[in-house]
Amino acid sequence: MPLSTYLNSAKMQLGLPANKFFYSPYFDSLVILAIFFILSKLVVFVSKKIILSLTKKTRTNIDDLIVKNTNKPLSFILLLIGIRLALYPLSIRQPWLDMAEHIISSLIVVLLTYIAIVVIDILIENWFSKLAEKTESTLDDELLPVIENFFRIISVITCILVILSIWGVEIAPLLASLGIIGIAVAFALQSTLGNIFGGMSIILDKSVKVGDKIKLDQDTMGTVLRIGLRSTKILTFDNELITIPSGKLADSRILNFLQPNPIVRAAIDFGVEYGSDTSKVRKIVLDEIKKVPHVLKEPEPKVLMIEMGDFSLKFRVLFWVEEFDKKFDTKALATEEIYNALRKAGIGIPFPTRTVYLKNGK
Repeated sequence: MPLSTYLNSAKMQLGLPANKFFYSPYFDSLVILAIFFILSKLVVFVSKKIILSLTKKTRTNIDDLIVKNTNKPLSFILLLIGIRLALYPLSIRQPWLDMAEHIISSLIVVLLTYIAIVVIDILIENWFSKLAEKTESTLDDELLPVIENFFRIISVITCILVILSIWGVEIAPLLASLGIIGIAVAFALQSTLGNIFGGMSIILDKSVKVGDKIKLDQDTMGTVLRIGLRSTKILTFDNELITIPSGKLADSRILNFLQPNPIVRAAIDFGVEYGSDTSKVRKIVLDEIKKVPHVLKEPEPKVLMIEMGDFSLKFRVLFWVEEFDKKFDTKALATEEIYNALRKAGIGIPFPTRTVYLKNGK
């Protein structure tokens, strides 16, 4: 029974005259509209005075931003729902009523899409961006705007499709067309998408970071300057810049000199003449290696006799350097110190020789 009927029945029981306006459907529509208008204002008031006071106590400001930016759209949605319900008691012709319902439903969908976009933007800009700032790579910084725009486009497309469905437009052919267009675009951007996903896999695997010293092949070795969506830049030790597609880098065999830790091992091969005391050689070389700067005591250096060669006894020195950047200078200094120590101890270092015996024939 309509609300106006209850009011007029109550007035008649009290002996009061019934009012035509209060008995009309316009009064019902006005009451429904007033109730939802009050509810919409109440939502804004509660969110500002109560919910915001609670969210301010949390460690993050994400919930504060979400409440501030969504309370008014939510109040508008409630008001639109009230307008839609207020139309039912009125004697409006069905075509006009259907059109009004379509307009109101479309506005509600637009507001819901706006709320979804606002929430996604807040999450990306205030949560994921802080996580990206903690990483050394610039890939995630470049990826965030792409992800943000992707979600915006998906939200807008979904909004349009829902509105078309509300107005009775068949969206199945449109979805099929969008699928075909998506496949065509994917084929056209195959290499670009491969590089993007390759760059994403690099940062997710954490196999390479900005500042790492890496080696891909005999001609490609240097410091990683930048990992981008499409390409990675490497500065060689000769100060030459090499740009490699991120997809190719993800599929390459990468030798990373700084992972899992910055220490690196160096090796020096040398030979002494036959007849030398091998124990003495090892002791002399080991003592000299331990004096060289930047050589680590742990793991302990080793001097190994590895071969009795054609013209010399071959040894190999293995030692660890604290940083990759100091490896080459330390190895050069260690080689010089080994040579001077062996020469001072009177231990000969032979060079390749060949003896030819001549036999006189008859």
